[in-house]
Amino acid sequence: MKNCLGIINLSEEEMQIQELTKVRPIAGLPFAGRYRVIDFMLSNMVNGGIHNIGIFTQNKFRSLIDHIGSGKAWDLDRKISGVKVFNPAFNYNKIVQTHGDIEHFYQSLDYIKYASEDYVFLSRSYMICNMDLKKIFKDHLESNNDISIVYKNVKNEEKFYGLDTLNIGMNKLLISIGKNTGKKEKIDLSMEMYIMRKDILVKIIEESVESGHSNYLKQALFQELVNYKVGTCRYEGYLACINSNKNFYDANMDMLDMDIYRQLFNNERPVFTKVKDEPSTIYRENSDVKNSLVANGCDIEGEVKNSIIFRDVHIDEGTKVTNSIIMQRTKIEKNCSLNNVILDKYVVITKENILAGDKKIPYIVGKNLTI
Repeated sequence: MKNCLGIINLSEEEMQIQELTKVRPIAGLPFAGRYRVIDFMLSNMVNGGIHNIGIFTQNKFRSLIDHIGSGKAWDLDRKISGVKVFNPAFNYNKIVQTHGDIEHFYQSLDYIKYASEDYVFLSRSYMICNMDLKKIFKDHLESNNDISIVYKNVKNEEKFYGLDTLNIGMNKLLISIGKNTGKKEKIDLSMEMYIMRKDILVKIIEESVESGHSNYLKQALFQELVNYKVGTCRYEGYLACINSNKNFYDANMDMLDMDIYRQLFNNERPVFTKVKDEPSTIYRENSDVKNSLVANGCDIEGEVKNSIIFRDVHIDEGTKVTNSIIMQRTKIEKNCSLNNVILDKYVVITKENILAGDKKIPYIVGKNLTI
C-alpha cells in the first residue's frame, strides 16, 4: 500500500461519551492499560505499508499532538511523508461560519492534491480492530471499483445501534446505506473506512464546497456515491466501537478475555504506541490481583479483580477494586471499595470511600478530581 495516502478523520460523535472526552477527542482516550484509541488505526495503516498519514482533528487536540509527537513510535518520523496533524483554522473574515468538517478538508486540500500517492484510505479512529489492510487494498484493486467501503457482518447488539449499515447486492456492490435501528438479528456494519483514487476524493470535496450541499465529509461521500461504482470489502476479526461510555467500558473489559486479546494484539501486526519508561509494578505482600491487566509503574497493596489498571496507579491496603478501569497516575487510598467504576487520569479517591456503578452505566470520575 505504498501508493496509498492514509487519512484519519476525527470528526466523531461524542454525545454519549462526553464525560471522558471533555479534555480530549475519542482518538486520545486511553485504552487497554497503555494505549490510546488512535494507536490502532495508526498501526493498521503502518502495518499495511502506508507511511504518509494525515490526521484531521476537530478540537481538544493538545493531548493528542503530545501523544503522537514526531510519529517515531509508528516509524513515521520521516523527512518525506510521515504523519501530519491538521487542526481546523477559524476564518474570522467569513461572515457565516459553518458547522462540520468539510471546510477543514477544503482548507488543507493541497496536502491531498499534491501527495505522491494515487489512492486514499480514509478512516475514523473510534473503530478498534487489527486489520490486514494489504488484503483490503488488494481486494479493492482487483474489483475495479471506484470506491470500496469496509464492513463487518455482525450479530446486532446494542453497541452497534445508530451506526451505518450497508445494503449489499450482487458482486459485493453497494445498493444503499442505512442506519441500524436494532431490528435485524445480523447486519453488515459500515466501519466508516473508504478506499478510492485520490482524484475522486478531491473532486467530492471541491464539488461539495462549491454546491454547499454538505457540511460533513461523510455526508458529501454519501451524496456522491450514486455517481461512482461502489463496492465493499469484508473484514473478519474483533471489532469494538468506542462511541459511548458503555462501549468504552465493555471494550476495555474485553481485553480480559485472552482469545479477544490475542486477536487484537498479535506479532504479525503489532500495535504501536508512544513509549513511556516506567519501573516494574510492585505487588505488596498483602495484595491480591486476579484476572486483571496491570501496566508498569503501579504500586498494588490492595485487592484487584477483573480490572484494567493503567501506569503509575497506587492502590492502598484494604482497598478493593472490581470490574473497573483505573487510568494513569491515580491514587486510591486505604479501605475503599470500587465496583464498575471508570477513574480518569490523576484522580485521588480518599480513604474509606465507596464508589459503585453498573455494567450498563459505569460510575465515572473525571480527570484531576479528588473524592
